[in-house]
Parts: sequence; structure tokens; C-alpha cells
Amino acid sequence: MKYAYPAPAKLNLFLHVVGRRGDGYHLLQSVFRLIDRADTVHLELRDDGRVVREGDLPGVPENQDLTVRAARLLQAHAPAGVGVGIRLDKVLPMGGGLGGGSSDAATVLLALNRLWQINLSRQALQNIALQLGADVPVFVFGQTAFAEGVGEILHPVSAPSAWYVVLTPSVQVSTASVFAAPELTRNTPALKIAPFSAGMGHNDLQSVVIQRYPEVARHLEWLAQFGEARMTGSGACVFASFGTEDAARNVLNQLPETMRGFVAQGLDRHPLYDCCAEE
Repeated sequence: MKYAYPAPAKLNLFLHVVGRRGDGYHLLQSVFRLIDRADTVHLELRDDGRVVREGDLPGVPENQDLTVRAARLLQAHAPAGVGVGIRLDKVLPMGGGLGGGSSDAATVLLALNRLWQINLSRQALQNIALQLGADVPVFVFGQTAFAEGVGEILHPVSAPSAWYVVLTPSVQVSTASVFAAPELTRNTPALKIAPFSAGMGHNDLQSVVIQRYPEVARHLEWLAQFGEARMTGSGACVFASFGTEDAARNVLNQLPETMRGFVAQGLDRHPLYDCCAEE
């Protein structure tokens, strides 16, 4: 049995670093918004108990692939003998701040939760997701979220309908080096959860990245002609919000030949939102 599922990207509508834990992990506040630009995760069920990756993912060994690790973690809750073959059609850039690898892993968890008939609750699946990385739980959470902690404490919020122009500079940003930067602001005052409004907050990582990656600065500067432009996650991708698809596509149509980007619509819910059991 073969199946194909979307793994949508995310945007950080803002990203504040509000402190640092004793173990070195940074404390964050952010609003995550899913968009309809997505990788595709292909799953082929097996009955030999093996989890295997079909095809290659440059720079990512199979045993480090988050999708493989996700399936193997979930196997502990599954009937004996179940397995899966996993193949990815990658659309989302690696190291772009769109959460592609985390989303791929979450889609594996959500889909196999149903296909293997495990029927874990959303919270139980989020707990497994957190073992894979701080960004994975939000994709299992599956809706616009105000995030706290290291990104794992999630609260539903509403965001206005929007279309986004997302530019994809051809650089991979090292998240670890950005968070380790001595010039990074780590004491932005914490916000209280409130209805999200366009233009709220900023991205504390952005000033560090644009100093180190001139291509990110160039893309931000170009996009800022048309509205408030900001970086998502630790970069490299940057985005601006528009009220209509036509307005967004009008901006994209003016993109210089030396830049790449796309238009995407904000999603209120993950396409696989209903793959969890009720609490």
C-alpha cells in the first residue's frame, strides 16, 4: 500500500529570544503559521518490521534522517511487525527557516499514527515529536500557534487571512552559529498571549544573520519595498504578508532574475490535522 502526504512549511511571524536556560537552550516566543507550500512524503507500508528510506537526501545519512527516526520512535507504540518505506519529494529548501525537515518528520508521525492504527492523542504524538527537535511538535499541533519555552509550549491563536511572498536566498544558515553569536539579543521582554496582529513583534535572529549572510540582507532589502519584510526562523528565507493573492503575485512578478521565491497562502490547520485520536 502506497500513500502520499503533504508536509507544509511554516513561517515565524515573529521570533523573540526572551532568555536562556541553565543548559544553554534559548527560551523563545514566536507565532508559527503554516503555509500551503509543501514537501511530499511518500509512504509504502511493509510487514517486515523495517523502516527504510527510499532514495537519497544529500548531506543527510539515513540514520540521521528525521523521517526515519520519527517512524522508528513511533514503532514502539505500533503493532508488532509493521514497517514502512519512506521517500521524500523535497520542495522546501534545507537551512531556510521554513521547517522542512521538521515538517517531514511530523507528517510521518501523523500519517503512520493512522496507517498503523495506533491512534495516539495529539499530545502523545507531540511528546514523541519533541524527541526529534523543538520545531517538530508545532506541525503535529497543526494550527497557528503561539509558542514558548524552546518552542514546545503551544497555544492556539488566530491570524488574519493572508498570502505571503517568500524569497529563498541560495545560502544555508547555520542555526547553531546564529544562536551562539555573542551579539544576539537574548533579553527581549516576554509578551502575553494575545490575538495576533499583522506587524506584531520582530525576529531577534535577523540582525545577526544579515551581518553574516549578505544575500539574506539583499533579499530583505528588495522585499521591503512592498511591505514589512522579515526573516523566518534562523533564515535564510524572508517573507512579507499581503491581503490578496493578486497583490502577492504582483510583487513576485517583479522579482529580479537573480532571486527566487514563491507565493503561498496561510493555513489555519495542517492537512493531516485529523490523524490524531481525540484527547
